[in-house]
Amino acid sequence: MPQQLSTQQEISTMAKDTYGIALGMIETRGLVPAIEAADAMTKAAEVRLIGREFVGGGYVTVLVRGETGAVNAAVRAGADACERVGDGLVAAHIIARPHREVEPALPRGADSSSSAAA
Repeated sequence: MPQQLSTQQEISTMAKDTYGIALGMIETRGLVPAIEAADAMTKAAEVRLIGREFVGGGYVTVLVRGETGAVNAAVRAGADACERVGDGLVAAHIIARPHREVEPALPRGADSSSSAAA
């Protein structure tokens, strides 16, 4: 049980640190468009790349965090860059303020109390 408590404390701390920070997601068909999108997103705005998920079947999701305006600009730039590579863009989406209970479902790097520009 102590491990469970530790995990709950970890989740609570992570949720408190990131609550209210926007989440941007781009899903691609293939790794090359995902890398292109991640590069464009981090160059376009002050966002933090928090992770990538290999969904399966060649699909890759790239996630960024930051202020809502920055995440919006970053996701637009990432989607545009992804489309230039080919037909790799599957979806692009922004959640302005994800609920605390969504945080545990995100990759471990989700602590966005400090954004970084590339």
